[in-house]
Amino acid sequence: MVKKKMIAMLLAGGQGSRLGVLTAKVAKPAVSFGGKYRIIDFPLSNCVNSGVDTVGVLTQYRPLELNTHIGIGIPWDLDRRVGGVSVLPPYEKTSDTEWYTGTANAIYQNLEFMEKFNPDYVLILSGDHIYKMDYEEMLENHKNKGADVSIAAMPVPWEEAPRFGIVVADANKRITAFQEKPKEPKSNLASMGIYIFNWPVLRDALIALKDTPSCDFGKHVIPYCFDNDKKLYTYEFTGYWKDVGTLHSYWEANMELVDLVPEFNLYEEFWPIYTQTDHMLPEYMAPSASAERCIIGGGSEIYGKLHHSVIGSDVTVGEGSEITDSIIMAGAKIGKNVRMKKAIIAENVVIGDNVVLGEGTYAESKLDTRVYASDLVTISENSVVPDDVKIGVNTAIVGVTTKEDYPGGCLEDGGFIVKAGEK
Repeated sequence: MVKKKMIAMLLAGGQGSRLGVLTAKVAKPAVSFGGKYRIIDFPLSNCVNSGVDTVGVLTQYRPLELNTHIGIGIPWDLDRRVGGVSVLPPYEKTSDTEWYTGTANAIYQNLEFMEKFNPDYVLILSGDHIYKMDYEEMLENHKNKGADVSIAAMPVPWEEAPRFGIVVADANKRITAFQEKPKEPKSNLASMGIYIFNWPVLRDALIALKDTPSCDFGKHVIPYCFDNDKKLYTYEFTGYWKDVGTLHSYWEANMELVDLVPEFNLYEEFWPIYTQTDHMLPEYMAPSASAERCIIGGGSEIYGKLHHSVIGSDVTVGEGSEITDSIIMAGAKIGKNVRMKKAIIAENVVIGDNVVLGEGTYAESKLDTRVYASDLVTISENSVVPDDVKIGVNTAIVGVTTKEDYPGGCLEDGGFIVKAGEK
């Protein structure tokens, strides 16, 4: 048995249904971000920058792209003989086989993995947030307080507090109450879904709650520890943290990267964000091209005009096209004379010539009002849009579409096209 001070368990199995067609074929942590990265790169980089060299990544929904991206952990220096990164999907057991049914249930099903390292502490992370955090500082705070459980938390606007788990703490930061998505919050200090547990405390709680349906940390494990007189403390975080759980928040976080003074800096030498990178040619800007406040990935060929946009690697933007306030992911091909505003174009999408995207008047979504509730155009990976069509705002497209899919050459505001066989 190899003894580790602290290991991390990274929950990366979620579908991310509020990202709509962006997660139709990939898990949310595998969604591209910032032109070069994937969302999971941020907690993985935080781990290695914090000296945490043993990480279990729990996958479930659409894991292929995520597994391929993580590989054996080389970009994050997690290709270790002892420890390193391990991908942990649900697996067949001798007695029964179960999908992960909740965040805590997923951790419980991997007790053997954690016991192999006999850690002093276990760090629980979500794979779907954008932030930089030194987990070593959080651990020092945990030890100094004599805590059994520490919860990273940060203040949020009061009107947003009902969306989160809310902690109430005394002057010494000891938690006196915990509310899971309360209608009437007693505090605006929101849990970030980042926990440090003393290993025996976590193990005992998971075993005690093993038969709880859809066992979850916020709903079950934290209240259990609280009710059993464990010492829970908050670790208040003051840096940048973004839950990119909705299409608008995902778009907004990308757009913040190309602000004149970015709130979130990807280029700090002392806290780098690592990722799996292909060997790409430099980007090419044609004489007809221009770019204003943009991120442009390697291997891209730009013949049109870009404004305040995030462009992934190996993207082509045709001559005469104008892209504004948009995200175009790796491998996408944008035709000639395209006008695009506030669009999210997923990987390997093909947009034909003379297409207009994102011009219109907001209308309620005919697909899902919970997911599509802003003036964005969202196109799923590997989709195709033909020449000479117009796509309105608050729209979604999945699949290889043809002109017959656009009555009068248009997809109306609030409309959608999901081709047969796609979901």
